[in-house]
Amino acid sequence: MAQIQNNRDIYDRIAWGIIGAIGLLAIISFYGIWIAASHDSTLGSPLKAVLGQGVWYLLSVGLVILIIQFDAEQLFKIAPYAYALGIILLILVLIFYDRTSFANNGAKSWFKLGSLTFQPSEVMKPAFILMIARVVEDHNKYFVHTIKNDWLLLGKIFAWLAPIAVLLKLQNDFGTMLVFFAIVGGVILVSGISWKIILPMFIFVAIVATTTILLVTTDWGMKLLSHFFKAYQFERINSWLDPSGDTSSGAYQLWQSMKAIGSGQILGIGFGKSSVYVPVRSSDMVFSVIGESFGFVGGVVLIMIYLYLIIQMCKISFDTRNAFCTYISTGIIMMILFHVFENIGMSIDLLPLTGIPLPFVSQGGSALVGNMIGIGLIFSMKFHNKDYMFSTAGDF
Repeated sequence: MAQIQNNRDIYDRIAWGIIGAIGLLAIISFYGIWIAASHDSTLGSPLKAVLGQGVWYLLSVGLVILIIQFDAEQLFKIAPYAYALGIILLILVLIFYDRTSFANNGAKSWFKLGSLTFQPSEVMKPAFILMIARVVEDHNKYFVHTIKNDWLLLGKIFAWLAPIAVLLKLQNDFGTMLVFFAIVGGVILVSGISWKIILPMFIFVAIVATTTILLVTTDWGMKLLSHFFKAYQFERINSWLDPSGDTSSGAYQLWQSMKAIGSGQILGIGFGKSSVYVPVRSSDMVFSVIGESFGFVGGVVLIMIYLYLIIQMCKISFDTRNAFCTYISTGIIMMILFHVFENIGMSIDLLPLTGIPLPFVSQGGSALVGNMIGIGLIFSMKFHNKDYMFSTAGDF
């Protein structure tokens, strides 16, 4: 009888809702990769592409099972080591980067071992989330929230972000840098920092972003910004502002994506069919496969799966009643949410093009591993919930 109760207790500790959502996204991923590879000879065999993604999924599941073994106190202790390892990898990739990828996209972001490539910034994301969660936890343990102390906390957060921002700048990976800023923004919102600081800061960021976009539309503005941005980044903003302006060059990928999604209309052109060629369709532009095959309805269903996943993660965060876990889950939720919003947004010209994949769906092992590590951290919160659900910020 005790054994049955123990099994039931373990069963209740597993986040089945998240498993269901990830399972559906995995099926969508295999379908999208299969269709993309079936209509693009440069991607190789469709079966090989799907099996490769399947192997990355199996590896990621193994990592999730490993991470579940760590409770909040252990995660708190290993955060600096995870961060340090991530920084070392970001430095090493600047030396041992994949020369082929650099020739194609100008970014020093990838290691290459044989036919395998790996992007260390993807696993740096959950490591950074752990670190700033620890920083906020430590600060709130010893300092009361005053304007002076809140500025001190902001300084600490950005001090830990600064090395990553510099290294990503050297890698020429602006898109990934935006993800880290989104993570920081989410954690700041739940850190207890006064709105007297947060509101002006977010207004300032919005003004800077708007001003930058306006400057890109002028010749003198582009000359001014050329010290900070590359030519291809200007091209992406211009194609976002005017996608039909140059459909044979800078805006080609975006235009083809919009054509594919538009051709799907309400219900799509049908299962397994594709009539529009879209570059990099199996990874960055995988949403165009869903939009073309299943139309508006298919796109909405996919977004609803993501919404369900986010809701499940939020519920686990609330149930733990643990400040450190709340900071971690907020960072992970912002990471996934930003990926989804940016990827789908760029596919339909809502946002400028970036190399940000669609979580759990786009082809590629690095992003999948990084996101699944985040899911593993959420699973850990659920699994160890009864062990520390009433703990407070001072427990670690």
